[in-house]
Amino acid sequence: MHIKQVKHKLIVTAIAAVFSVNAVAREAQDSQVELVGDIKGTQITGVTVSNDGRVFVNAPNWREGVSFSVAQVADNGEFVAYPNNETNECVAQSEVRNNCFLAVQSVVAHKDKLYVLDTRNPKFNGVVDAPRLFVVDLASNEIEGTLILSDDAYHSDSYINDLRVDENTNRIYMTDSAHAGLVVYDLDDNTSYRILDNHETTKAEVESLSIEGKPFNMTVQSDGIALDTLNDTLYFHALSGYSLYAINTSDIKKASNEVLAEKVRKVATTGAPDGMIYHEGNVYLADLEQQEVQYLTPSLDLRTLVKGDVVNWADTFSIYNGSLYYTNSKIQDAGSDVSDMTFEVYKTALPAR
Repeated sequence: MHIKQVKHKLIVTAIAAVFSVNAVAREAQDSQVELVGDIKGTQITGVTVSNDGRVFVNAPNWREGVSFSVAQVADNGEFVAYPNNETNECVAQSEVRNNCFLAVQSVVAHKDKLYVLDTRNPKFNGVVDAPRLFVVDLASNEIEGTLILSDDAYHSDSYINDLRVDENTNRIYMTDSAHAGLVVYDLDDNTSYRILDNHETTKAEVESLSIEGKPFNMTVQSDGIALDTLNDTLYFHALSGYSLYAINTSDIKKASNEVLAEKVRKVATTGAPDGMIYHEGNVYLADLEQQEVQYLTPSLDLRTLVKGDVVNWADTFSIYNGSLYYTNSKIQDAGSDVSDMTFEVYKTALPAR
């Protein structure tokens, strides 16, 4: 055989070996992930799992034809409007009613309640009514109250994005992904206020991302949020950025940016995330550009939990019974019509301790 032919054969063999190794690695990653449910034609962002294992999701009001705001994923995989059809009927017409979900961005189950975060900003056209949290009793499946943000807790262009419930301080912390800042709701006196408003720690660091080579040119401010209740630490991160920040919850108060900025610390440089959650020492967060679910260990090692075809804009995280649940919202691919797209909820085992 001619020497050039030998070289060519060696190169082809080497390339085939690389593809084979990558394929095996991808199959190994995929095998660790279990499909919880999927839905065609309705883009879902948030997911949460209650203490008794019930799975809830939400669909944002980003386009015409959204069939529900909040749904429970039944055992047979069906997405059933929750808590009932009437509470979900406003999203289709963007109808503003006090007893009806309008533009839900996230859901969080905490103990016996489901917190439904309604941005009141349908299709990103601006806040038409005060952003609020609907509180649903998971035993009766009825709305037991509504927590409405005060005028100084949001802006006309706010898009209140995600939340964490803190029993230690009896407060709820939220991010604003359109008008950079964090929002605090005090459950003791039902007051709310903003902190780090338009501050560099809550603002986007870059104007665009590259999702596996595909440009994403929408700038998104403070988005991911995680709460460590053992060490009373709140983590937060801009989606369009690479800096993970933290502040002790004891330092959170209604104060100027100058005062609070002294209490904020940068924890690590990470990928650009959407979903984020804290659990038993690890901060779990997405790397949207690499299409991975990662976790930051207490020693600040950034490790990959899952990657491959089963990760496509991992949007929101929830943890239940040793597994991390996440949604694939596929934002980089979703345009005005998603009728032919399918959106999934997956779960994957947490790393061994």
